[in-house]
Amino acid sequence: MEFQKVLETRRTVRKYSAGVTREQMEELLRAAQEAPSWKNSQTGRYYCVLSEEMVDKIRMECLPDAGNAGKSEHAALIITTFVHDRAGFQKDGSADNELGNGWGCYDLGLQNENLILKATDLGLSTLIMGLREADRLREILHIPETETIVSVIAVGKAAEEPIRPHRKPIEEIAKFF
Repeated sequence: MEFQKVLETRRTVRKYSAGVTREQMEELLRAAQEAPSWKNSQTGRYYCVLSEEMVDKIRMECLPDAGNAGKSEHAALIITTFVHDRAGFQKDGSADNELGNGWGCYDLGLQNENLILKATDLGLSTLIMGLREADRLREILHIPETETIVSVIAVGKAAEEPIRPHRKPIEEIAKFF
């Protein structure tokens, strides 16, 4: 698919008819890996949940807020994390600037953007969920304390076609000097 079309057709979907295969998930992760990261630190980590049993467990126990359990039904799930104290830090552990671990989150956001755009390119849809039970996710998926849990991304075949939301005009979001 042409890049501009991918950008313009990507939508947040809250109703799925089917999840994804492991092969499709691996394609999404390879796309995520192509994103830049601070000093090429590559601190993003992905916990991919494909089995229906595990997906349901995580949906019911870790995604209760904002109806996310229902919005992710029939989708596969990706739990995104980053290894803290690496992106934005020197080898001695000192932060490179005032953002510190904010760079790990920033880098993960770049990776996640690649992932969701690749999903669109493959004919899949996504929903990024920030309301999640991080402690329960950590327990179920054995996520180490050295990683910060950021989001859960539902991925699958859309069972709805959301309309394109309004975008603010450039004059409202940018200043040129």
